[in-house]
Amino acid sequence: MDNKILAQEWFTFAEADLLSALFLQDMRPAPLEIICYHCQQSAEKYLKGFIALNGAELLRTHDLLILNKKCCLFKLELSILEDDCISLTDYGVQVRYPFHIDVTEEDMKMAIESAKRVKNLIIESTK
Repeated sequence: MDNKILAQEWFTFAEADLLSALFLQDMRPAPLEIICYHCQQSAEKYLKGFIALNGAELLRTHDLLILNKKCCLFKLELSILEDDCISLTDYGVQVRYPFHIDVTEEDMKMAIESAKRVKNLIIESTK
């Protein structure tokens, strides 16, 4: 499959996750863990899409820091996303299971902002 087509598929799914997170934040009470999960998933898919666009082998991991380091092989400027990747990574696995982690509304807001930064920088880097 063409790298651009494959990347666009990843980006489409990533955008759906981000839009889901934005939609869910208006619920009362807001499902904070689920919103943070969608933010992590969005960032993961944007990073994987960028890796696919550059023709590299996709890594089977939810660790955004690992994915970001792979992206940096193609565009070093993406290293600026390191803190966002670190803060989002735990939401990819821990919030999906009934283990209690304290997620606050502030955590949710920061997760949304991190996911938006990942999206914006990845999309900018594809131009």
